[in-house]
Amino acid sequence: MARTRTLAAAIAAVVLAAPAEAQMTVEIHNTATDETLGSVTLEEEAGGGVRFTPDLDGILPVGDHGFHAHLNPDCGSGGQAAGGHYDPANTGVHEGPGGNGHLGDLPRLTSDGGRVTAAVVAPRLTLSDLYGRALVIHEGGDNYSDSPSPLGGGGARLACGVVATGTPVMPPAALAALMALLLAIAAQARRRPAAVGDQG
Repeated sequence: MARTRTLAAAIAAVVLAAPAEAQMTVEIHNTATDETLGSVTLEEEAGGGVRFTPDLDGILPVGDHGFHAHLNPDCGSGGQAAGGHYDPANTGVHEGPGGNGHLGDLPRLTSDGGRVTAAVVAPRLTLSDLYGRALVIHEGGDNYSDSPSPLGGGGARLACGVVATGTPVMPPAALAALMALLLAIAAQARRRPAAVGDQG
């Protein structure tokens, strides 16, 4: 009995030690045609912030593109249904990922021949901040300022993807440890009836 309690406690320790939010992948679509352009994987950084790793094709024109987390989990109406930038503090200003403005201001993405694969990190976010939001890629670049154009001057909403309300993924090492503990409990449970029988 004591051994079972010990194993149960060990399982609880593994589950609690595992990050509740490890990573998730968001499918990105062209806002005009609904064509799938690829995906962006979101992952919390150990030192803080969220890493966005894109695997996208057809992001044109070539060059920099504004990239933002928008308030609503909706990419309809050419991306306009996503609403404004995620701005929980109601700052009302666009200062880029390192500034003190909208929390949804993400680092620019760069298209090379239509392909976007270079990861970027938004240092002020957690993965849970992004649950139930939309990721929007703009047609133009982003100067991380509201001047001379609002919101960095990115222009049209070229592509969009909805972030799910939460898809926890246990890291492989934590999952392996949990499986080992469950197998140990199962093995102990198989031995227990024989031990009881020997006592009779």
